[in-house]
Amino acid sequence: MAKNILITEKPSVAMEFAKVLKINGIRKDGYLESENWIVTWCVGHLVTMSYPEVYDEKLKFWRLDTLPFMPKKYKYEVIPNVKKQFEIIKSLLQREEITDVYVATDSGREGEYIFRLVEEKIGIKKPNRKRVWIDSQTEEEIKRGINEAKDLSEYDSLSNSAYLRAKEDYLIGINFSRLLSIIYGKRVAKELNEERISISVGRVMTCVLGMVVQREREIKNFVKVPYYKIIGEFGKQDETFKAEWKVNDKSKMFESPKLYNESGFKKEKDAREFILSLQGKEAIVSEVKKSKTKENPPLLFNLAEMQNECTKRFRIKPDETLEIIQNLYEKN
Repeated sequence: MAKNILITEKPSVAMEFAKVLKINGIRKDGYLESENWIVTWCVGHLVTMSYPEVYDEKLKFWRLDTLPFMPKKYKYEVIPNVKKQFEIIKSLLQREEITDVYVATDSGREGEYIFRLVEEKIGIKKPNRKRVWIDSQTEEEIKRGINEAKDLSEYDSLSNSAYLRAKEDYLIGINFSRLLSIIYGKRVAKELNEERISISVGRVMTCVLGMVVQREREIKNFVKVPYYKIIGEFGKQDETFKAEWKVNDKSKMFESPKLYNESGFKKEKDAREFILSLQGKEAIVSEVKKSKTKENPPLLFNLAEMQNECTKRFRIKPDETLEIIQNLYEKN
């Protein structure tokens, strides 16, 4: 009997798809199976780019005369600690009864890249490959994603972009890490009282480090600047309300050098003088609006939202959040 296979990026996501597809069978080693469906998963990246020494044993040693390293054809290999799951996916795709492949890795360039690497390394391309693109893991969204899945070829441009970015990261990381370590490694090691040290460089890593350093300098050099707001209380004793003054293009203070921003003065003296200029004048309520809004209850957290919330509230790293959620799921 013909079967469909659906491949997700993470085990926890696979379980959500399995619920929607009503796969109630026994969980097997690395996948779930029912009469019509097989659901399996990657565990993040299963395949990675090979190190230079795989191309040539001599490149294992860091020397200036071997730089820059720019292979004409890139090599890829299965990551050793997830090889078992790779072999499971490979064996499933080799089954003759598999007709349609549903790719449900995370919606984005990296998710696309993860599956394409696996497929390329396995060397099997089923004729009917479809891309499931969803924004959350609600039952409704998962059903929509499966029903509206497009041919995988429609995402070839995204795949090409992912491959190019990975090659860029690889070339920058390999070449500049080696170059700077050779030139400055001994000097940095001496400053840190270490025997030797390597200097890591990466497209993302270096930019993020630069942002952190810049932000740290801004914090250290930050100077508090006081400014003065005007807040008035209006109405009778039992019916009062507060209002904050803000400048607009009709105000005589518009673009005045005395202002710190649209609602504050640089000097207390100027703020008080402006208040005195307003005495005896009537405030005019130009418009009152009332509206009723109905808010739907919020949707359940998707994984990304949960990771962001845990990082913001409890300072738990995203990978730690994923591990906690997965452990809780498996226990239940």
